[in-house]
Amino acid sequence: MRRTLQSFVALSVVVFFFLPSRAQSFRDELNLGVAAYKNSHYEEAIQHFRRATELDPSQTVAHMYLATAYVSQYIPGVESEENTRLAEQAIEQYQFVINSDELNPKVNASKGIAYLYLNMKKFDEAKDYYQKASAYDPNDPELYYSVGLIDWTRCYQPRMEARSELKMTPDAHLDGRNPEQKKMCEQLRAQNAGLIEDGIGNLKKAIELRPDYDDAMAYLNLMYRERADLECDDPGARDRNLRTADEWVDKTLAVKKAKAEKQPSQPRPTAPNRQ
Repeated sequence: MRRTLQSFVALSVVVFFFLPSRAQSFRDELNLGVAAYKNSHYEEAIQHFRRATELDPSQTVAHMYLATAYVSQYIPGVESEENTRLAEQAIEQYQFVINSDELNPKVNASKGIAYLYLNMKKFDEAKDYYQKASAYDPNDPELYYSVGLIDWTRCYQPRMEARSELKMTPDAHLDGRNPEQKKMCEQLRAQNAGLIEDGIGNLKKAIELRPDYDDAMAYLNLMYRERADLECDDPGARDRNLRTADEWVDKTLAVKKAKAEKQPSQPRPTAPNRQ
């Protein structure tokens, strides 16, 4: 994510010089912010970008830069008040870009918000913004993969909690002949069935757009196992889904092997001359 944001700044600075003429102070603040950001002086960059948005609020490039600087200081997984505030400030600036009339920046702004919500474990909001981004850029496989990942996360956690509650091992299947397990299966089916189908559809779309997308294949395997787990009354359907899952495991391994074989081999070190 950091590399993507840095690339965005590097590319966008070229676009900036073709913007219509504005007050010199706005240009100065934006240029000073870019220079500070490139030197990893993020606090200084934030001050300059914030000043630029105050001088000309209509320029989405300044809001995008300001959001980028906030994200550069955000630490995924840290739930401190300060860290959360950084995410919220970035989201505010990204949202300004999304609400603007310019189409191109909306994709990166939507991805930025989705990324932050995902790391804040706000899965519904993250999924919503990944879907917004895919509406702007329907050919990006990573957006569909991200939705599939969120769907799997939301299915897996309650399934593990159910296993713990029933004192079952994580890999044990729910048995429809057991009244307690059957009741739990029905609850999980009501909660997870829609997410599973949505996840399978999105992961397949990601693979359609990127046929060697091994990460998407790996999660598609997991999604079919989630589906199999809900077939507590139909062992045949469960077995079919598990076989499909195994097929995706094999495809994942084959793609990883093919990628590894395409990597240039490292030259072997030459033995020292002992003359």
